Order: sequence, then C-alpha cells, then structure tokens
Amino acid sequence: MLVNKKNKNNYLNLIKNKQTKSKQTQKINHVFVFLEVFSLEGGIQSYVKDVFRAYNALQEPMKAEVFILRDQQSCVNTFKSERLQFNYFKTKSPQVGRARMTWALLNCLIHKRPDHVFCGHAYLAPLVGSLCQTLGIPYTVMTHGKEVWQSLPNLTKVNLQKASKIWTVSRYTREIASAANNLNTDKIKVLPCAVNGDRFTPGEKPAHLLERYGLTGAKVLMTVTRLWSGDIYKGVDVTIRALSQIAEVFPEVKYLVIGRGDDRPRLTQLAQDLGVQNQVVFAGFVKTEELVEHYRLADAYVMPSQEGFGIVYLEAMACGVPVLSGDADGSADPLQDGKLGWRVPHRDRDAVAAACIEILKGEDQRCNREWLRKEAMKVFGIEAFQKRLQQEFLSST
Repeated sequence: MLVNKKNKNNYLNLIKNKQTKSKQTQKINHVFVFLEVFSLEGGIQSYVKDVFRAYNALQEPMKAEVFILRDQQSCVNTFKSERLQFNYFKTKSPQVGRARMTWALLNCLIHKRPDHVFCGHAYLAPLVGSLCQTLGIPYTVMTHGKEVWQSLPNLTKVNLQKASKIWTVSRYTREIASAANNLNTDKIKVLPCAVNGDRFTPGEKPAHLLERYGLTGAKVLMTVTRLWSGDIYKGVDVTIRALSQIAEVFPEVKYLVIGRGDDRPRLTQLAQDLGVQNQVVFAGFVKTEELVEHYRLADAYVMPSQEGFGIVYLEAMACGVPVLSGDADGSADPLQDGKLGWRVPHRDRDAVAAACIEILKGEDQRCNREWLRKEAMKVFGIEAFQKRLQQEFLSST
C-alpha cells in the first residue's frame, strides 16, 4: 500500500492542507503514468506512442504531464511538445525510482489538479488508484492483454474496479479480464491498436535483404516477435515444426524469424533436431525503421499466438502481406474474425501447415494485397485511432 494504516490520518491531513494552500494556477488537463515507453520495443510501447500522437494532434489547447517509471532522461523521445511534459524516474534501485515517482506524482496531482489521470498499466493501478481516490480525481486504467487475463492481486483488482473507465485493445481482453477480475463491462472501452499506413506500405522484395538472408527464389514465411522463454505462446516453435509439411508442397519455403531473446538457442536446436535448420533464418533484432522492408520480404506473416491484440498483424496487412494468427485471442479484432486472415488453433502444427500452404498458393481473396491493405486501413488506420482517442480526451475534461 502507498501508506500504512498507522499513518493514514496524518497522510490525509497533509493532503488536505496542501489542497487548501494550492492556488491551482498551474492546472493541467491530464496526467499519464506508464511503466516504460522508450527503453523497450513492443506492442504496448507502440500503442502508447500512438496515444501521444493523438494527444499532440488535438485541436483544443490541452496540456498533460507524463510520468514514466522505468525510462530515463537519455531515452530518445520525439513526442516532447508544449502539450506533453515528460518526467523520468529510472534509477539503479527500482524502489528508489518508484518512491521518487510517487512523490512527484502526488505533488503534481495536488498542485496542478488534472481533470483526469490515465494509468498506462494494470500494475500501476494500486499507486494511481490510491492517490486519485484520496484526492477525488477520476482515473482510467489502460489494459493490453495477458497481464489482466487472470485474477489479479486484490489491491490491483480493487483499484481496477474503482476506476472511472478501463481501456482495452480487444473484445477478447475485455471479456476475459472482466470475468477474471469481476469488472463492470460497462466501464470497459475497447480502443484497438492502429497502424500508420503512410509508413507501412507494400513494395517489392528488397534485393539487398534477399541476398543478406539467402531468400532469393524462396517462399518466405515471417514472424516478428520477442524470442523470450516466457513467451513461447508466440508460436515460433509451432511454425518450425510445421515446416517439413509445408516443404512437401513448397520445397523452396523459408522461415524468417525477426527478434531476439533467451529462447533463441532452444529454437535453433529445435530446427536442427527436425532437420529444417537450412529453412529457418534467425535475423535477430531489426530496428523499427527497417521493419517495413523486412515485411515486404514476406509471402505470409505467421504467428499462431495468443495475443491481447497483435499490432504486428496490422503492420503486415498494411504492407499487403497475408496473415495467420491463433483462433482464441485478441487477434480476432485485427483479422476481423477471419475476414482478413487465417485463424488456427495456436499450438496445432498441422493446422498451421495447412493454412500456410493455402496462403502460399495465393488463391484466396485474403491474399489480394491491395484489398487486404484497404480493408485493414479502413478500420485500423491512424486517423481512425486518433478520432477515437480524441473523443476520450475531450470527454475527460
């Protein structure tokens, strides 16, 4: 807890005294609180950056302060503006960093009295919720996927339940999270991820990358993901197991795996054990600005996973690449319940192989690259995302 019961009365009196003294001349509209944004690559970080873009694109003269627990001042941040002021709290000691952010956040809430606070992760809900409830400030908690799919610690659960709103990225997460944590579904707003169609575009397979990875003349399957031992649900191992079946129809097939992590040795060994090591290419980490050209290498984007949403599917479709996902997760939203791609049981090697063969044959409407991009952008383009977010910001003032 933020304060123990013994000191609670003193704590509340301190807050009331400071509220009385505050002239509120520095009032701001919103406060955002996140775990990490610029020091890590991932779907959550991509979503948060789109939130910043939407906020900076507001026509109304709104301002916000952003508190980030695990980022530091030296992180590259292109979102600083008159609207968004950033505060960083990463230290050698996580406890010290959290204490510093708690104190800075408390002072901001007391003296600047924002209209609304947006908590960027369920793990921060106890901190944000306890402060906001004490000060009478409404708050929203952003949820993303597996972090809320199971019953949460009681303190986290209570502060989710007491939030004014809960955002989540997919229908699946809304249903699973509400059932697991007794949340009021009327409070949960689905605000799906978005893709920048100006950045992710179709194009020819880059010759220099074909040569770099030995993919000339190949049918290319591709996955972009973290290769962490805690994330085996991403399905890279399942796709490796499916390769021999796919190769019976398409002997030229190769599997390009983009990402890094401690699970790579296991996956490398698996490919060797199955005799498909020459068909699997581990590209390692690829910078965000180079991803578009890598997507263009692919004949199919394959990730039979369990995702909260799966922004990578949108990125692939925006590049005109057909996609394969799991069939029991948040990917139902970007794939529009199968209208835009193949959904298969996520640990089923045979189902993955059969779907990949279908995709590589290219006879299905979902392989029409121009149509696929158009349909994906219609619902999940950045402009649609910004309109949804801007309505939320305006309604919270």
